[in-house]
Amino acid sequence: MSLTDEELDRLADVVRLQPTKNGELQEAWGVEDGSAVHRYLEEHLKEYYYRDDDSLIRATAEANDLVDVEPGIEADAVAKGAAPDTIRVPELEARVFAVVAGPDERSQSVVSVLEALREAYDVDPEVGEVRRALRSLERKNVVEVVYRTVPTFRLAVDRDAVEVEVAE
Repeated sequence: MSLTDEELDRLADVVRLQPTKNGELQEAWGVEDGSAVHRYLEEHLKEYYYRDDDSLIRATAEANDLVDVEPGIEADAVAKGAAPDTIRVPELEARVFAVVAGPDERSQSVVSVLEALREAYDVDPEVGEVRRALRSLERKNVVEVVYRTVPTFRLAVDRDAVEVEVAE
């Protein structure tokens, strides 16, 4: 099956962002809602993606070969519940990874991570963006959630155990 340029671009997003959710693809593609993402995947990319046991969207090996982008994670490591050696993430996720509490530190709320970003990088992202970045890093097995009064976050691995590459 031959893919159009738009289909290849969107498939590259699936590969780059995996494991991902409809909401992340919705944001990347600028579509109306998660239902539009699901429809597009089913109508245009059905052969090139699947949902894992946690309903996260992942690219098939064939999809990885079709597009010229690095996968967001090393699929085998994460599928086995381990942390990958390398993650390729947007700049905000790389910055969140750099400032979130380490594995032996007290976990931080989303707002606390936001404050750390403001201090370290002189940026002011939306709270929702920080939350999405933390959840994306959680799905990559490099951040864990600790439930207290509110969900809090900290690294699941030593910071220097994972190479972080910023995806363009």
